[in-house]
Amino acid sequence: MGFDRRNFLKTIGLANAGILVGSLNSCQASAPKKGGVMAVVLEAAERTHRQRFNMSGYAAPAVDRVRVGFIGLGMRGPGAVERFTNIDGVEIKALCDTITDRVDKAQKILADAGLPPAKAYGGNEDAWKEMCMSNDLDLVYICTPWSLHTPMAVFAMENGKHACVEVPAAKTIDEAWQLVETSEKTKKHCMMLENCCYDFFELLTLNMARQGFFGDIVHVEGAYIHDLRSLNFSKDAYVDMWRLRENQNRRGNLYPTHGLGPVCQVLDINRGDRMDYIVSVSSKDFQMAAMAKDLAARDPFYNQFATDGYRGNMNTSTIITEKGKTIMLQHDTTSPRPYSRIHLISGTKGMASKWPEPERIATAHEWFGEKEMEDVKSKYTPEIVKRIGEMARAVGGHGGMDFIMDWRLVDCLRNGLPLDQDVYDAALWSSIAPLSEWSVANRSASITVPDFTCGAYKNNTPVDLELAKGGNTGIRKKTPVS
Repeated sequence: MGFDRRNFLKTIGLANAGILVGSLNSCQASAPKKGGVMAVVLEAAERTHRQRFNMSGYAAPAVDRVRVGFIGLGMRGPGAVERFTNIDGVEIKALCDTITDRVDKAQKILADAGLPPAKAYGGNEDAWKEMCMSNDLDLVYICTPWSLHTPMAVFAMENGKHACVEVPAAKTIDEAWQLVETSEKTKKHCMMLENCCYDFFELLTLNMARQGFFGDIVHVEGAYIHDLRSLNFSKDAYVDMWRLRENQNRRGNLYPTHGLGPVCQVLDINRGDRMDYIVSVSSKDFQMAAMAKDLAARDPFYNQFATDGYRGNMNTSTIITEKGKTIMLQHDTTSPRPYSRIHLISGTKGMASKWPEPERIATAHEWFGEKEMEDVKSKYTPEIVKRIGEMARAVGGHGGMDFIMDWRLVDCLRNGLPLDQDVYDAALWSSIAPLSEWSVANRSASITVPDFTCGAYKNNTPVDLELAKGGNTGIRKKTPVS
């Protein structure tokens, strides 16, 4: 029985009501109990999906000069525009934001770099659609609130553009499948801009894993532990306080991909292995509601947020893969703790850990000393860092990883190479948020993780960062206007 599985996966949205139960397989599910709303689940779970086209390893036709348009010029967009002015083989053709002053500020970034102005789109909620329908673009770069990520990426692909989108790429399982189905149908790339995959230690440990340094990987850990209370409650940070609203009435790992993406690449998830199922547990909220109520007592503006129901301080999720490896993820953006993504890799021959700093590696009971660490970095630093690392540190963007990500994206498009992160990664890594919400709402019951590759993961090839092909995209020499 053929069907569009999004109808089933919409039921994930019922998680907070606690009415979806059972272990649900992505492409061919075992039958849940019949009766009531479970009849709807059963109807959907018995249906299957066939992969239209495998986007993993897909090399789109090369584009010598990548014409890019940016949507969203608030928190993340301007930095992306600035980084792209440093990359050769790029034409910044369009800038879009509902707030026109932001477009003007981005135009100044181009002028300061000696580049011509881009076409401006803005002033209304649908200006981005006009931009996506333009014939002057190859790539749409999306830096908007989470709820707009999937609609914009889908629309861009349907209008013949590659799409790259800030994290998370999707908020629901339904949206994740929309991305997969649209990318397969249009043969346009959909890359989630998971910059942490391009941080220096993450790239080093990925190459070490590729070279067998850790032996068989047994267990990995990732996290997003970052105290964002002041930012989330600021009136000047996010338009209409959208990020604070995301934390209301949702309990789970709402932002999993920074810690998850790099360790998934180490484990060859979607490229030889797949996630099997997840369990998730969340603490109570000990601070968000209290802070909102305290602010409301002094400023009536915050009355709309002075409610209970905020996500808990700490969420811990555990995932097991088909090959029996385990992933531990944590999310806490409330507690007063130092920043950490953990990034721990444990294998049969050695292990590595990035946080707490300094980053460390071991093959026995003691951490490597300074000389041993230098030797490891000298031997295992991947070619992409040797080629572009110095420039990345100079340009910046979270220490340089943002620039490596953007440069690599452009280089792949210009040389007709597969992207390091494909639509299946975008869908899978993003899906952990709604899956964790379901598990938390159901007393930490396990739920099967969808296989967005529909079995193709068995033959998909791992990420290759050695630049055996490509790597020829240069750095643009700026000629600022006087």
